[in-house]
Amino acid sequence: MKMKKVTAFIMTAALGASILAGCGSGSEKQVVIYSNADDEAVEAMKETLDANGYKGKYLFQTFGTSELGGKLLAEGKNIEADMVTMSSFYLDSAQEQNNMFQDLTFDYDTLTEFPAFYAPITSQEGAILLNTEMLSENKLDRPESLKDLTKPEYKDLLSVTDIKSSSTAWLLMQALVSEYGEDGAKDVLKGIYENAGAHIESSGSAPLKKIRAGEVAVGFGLRHQAVADKKDGLPVDYVDPKEGNFSLTESVAVVDKKDANPLAMEMAQCIVEKGRSELIKTYPNPIYQGEEADPENVSTYPKVFSEKLTVSLLERHQELSEECK
Repeated sequence: MKMKKVTAFIMTAALGASILAGCGSGSEKQVVIYSNADDEAVEAMKETLDANGYKGKYLFQTFGTSELGGKLLAEGKNIEADMVTMSSFYLDSAQEQNNMFQDLTFDYDTLTEFPAFYAPITSQEGAILLNTEMLSENKLDRPESLKDLTKPEYKDLLSVTDIKSSSTAWLLMQALVSEYGEDGAKDVLKGIYENAGAHIESSGSAPLKKIRAGEVAVGFGLRHQAVADKKDGLPVDYVDPKEGNFSLTESVAVVDKKDANPLAMEMAQCIVEKGRSELIKTYPNPIYQGEEADPENVSTYPKVFSEKLTVSLLERHQELSEECK
């Protein structure tokens, strides 16, 4: 859920050149995979592919969400990637604009309906993050809502992410707009930004990193990451805001190319069928039939935004955010 993260997990230039020269038997080309996924998801997908016979047959490259989204919208089928894992709302917009993805050729059974051209791989919710030691040291109350983050006691002790930089911040924005309307959301967001001050971050993971380091007492970020930190014994806790735990999915799709690499569809199927058992350990929201969430990981106020999530809606909320700074 990153929008301006520096590209990671890029293989060496020599390996990149092998896309042109081919690999494996010498006749197969590597499948080029573009992804906006977090490090944990990327590692889980790579381990799944390697364990199921695809080691050395793919090149995995990660981008920030806005960077990869821009490439999808601008390049369409001409994009270098054979397969992408990406925020579902961006895939919807790219398909609507460019008709660039194949329908998946394998069956999958999700809990809710998804388009035929992608299959979800993760679902991530937002929550209020806490450093329990700093709350105690500063005699701060535990916030119960996002609106509570506007209280003067959290001045300069709050970290949030800029929605222009990270889709993680969209989870906060959806909750505010859903609960208070756009005008009311502006009032709350102005107070949040004022309290955050220099701690308005460009990375979705930055608020949690500052929570871990004791630089701030309160933040907003991905719920599952705080759950994991708490289990690991860090002074980290989380609160499900009364405005709601909104979620975003990331999905896998195969680019519809004239010279489509057949391994791309195989790898997409492998990630969905073989990778979910590993991915759900980090991203605990059930997506497929038969999956169950650990009761400890079930959020208190799960909600879905009333409008379909699209790039145009994101841009509207980004404009709203800019008005509040």
